[in-house]
Amino acid sequence: MSVTVRVPAKVNVQLAVGAARPDGFHDLANVFLAVGLYDEVTVTPADGLRVTCTGPDAAQVPLDRTNLAARAAVALAERYGRDPAVHIHIAKDIPVAGGMAGGSADGAGALVACDALWGTGASRAELLEICAELGSDVPFSLVGGAALGVGRGERLTALEVGGAFHWVFAMAGRGLSTPAVFREFDRLGEGTDIPEPVASQPLLAALAKGDPDALAAAVSNDLQPAALSLFPELADTLAAGRAAGALAALVSGSGPTTAFLTRDPGSAAKVADALTASGTCRTVRTAAGPAAGATVLDRPAPTAQVPGTPA
Repeated sequence: MSVTVRVPAKVNVQLAVGAARPDGFHDLANVFLAVGLYDEVTVTPADGLRVTCTGPDAAQVPLDRTNLAARAAVALAERYGRDPAVHIHIAKDIPVAGGMAGGSADGAGALVACDALWGTGASRAELLEICAELGSDVPFSLVGGAALGVGRGERLTALEVGGAFHWVFAMAGRGLSTPAVFREFDRLGEGTDIPEPVASQPLLAALAKGDPDALAAAVSNDLQPAALSLFPELADTLAAGRAAGALAALVSGSGPTTAFLTRDPGSAAKVADALTASGTCRTVRTAAGPAAGATVLDRPAPTAQVPGTPA
């Protein structure tokens, strides 16, 4: 009796950030693209709520109730009057604290897995509502594909994508705190007029056409200056990827993972090799997008019916 859900990483092909709101959050125009790096979240009935994790950087993953996967199980259980007595195991392949929504993916994965395990029958709208309560990136981890997120990023509109986009991701030697990057964004922008965030129409058109050259000309990340201020060495990684022929290079989300758009799988392999040889990053991965959102891989088998007994 267990359920396994696969959830993708994301790259922000546009992250436009508005000024800090009175509640401390920022309005965003956040264009998400899910990519084929995945965590797998498995939930199994247990005597109590427990979280375990394996994979790269697993030691950095909190295993208490602050983990988004644990919070997702508790939120769904509370809504349906259940005890969140499950063992959540995360097989992690998405970088930790890398700006690729690995924690958010785990939250979405645990939510979908618990829903299937418990048979709660929650609607997609209910699941997305819980996702939004858990965090700004969690709803997109549920839906995948490509989407424009506004508000804190949690209000999503699906976007058309006309083809596959090939990426290289360079993982840094240490993490970056998302709240710290936003604080640095506020500090760097103090005293300036920060415009309202809006989605780039050329970027949306490039996604719809599946045109990597047009997308490369339009990608942007308003948090990149803040990430570079806190982690100046990322500039060397960005430069190495550009020198290797990447069409575009940018910090992914709040960083410190850097993302490089390439024309095709062969170009991605060339850029990946150059980044590995550059010594400016810890590890390098390639992936294509869009990728599907949270997907159930295994679910409980139906209870066997004893012949002659009522259904």
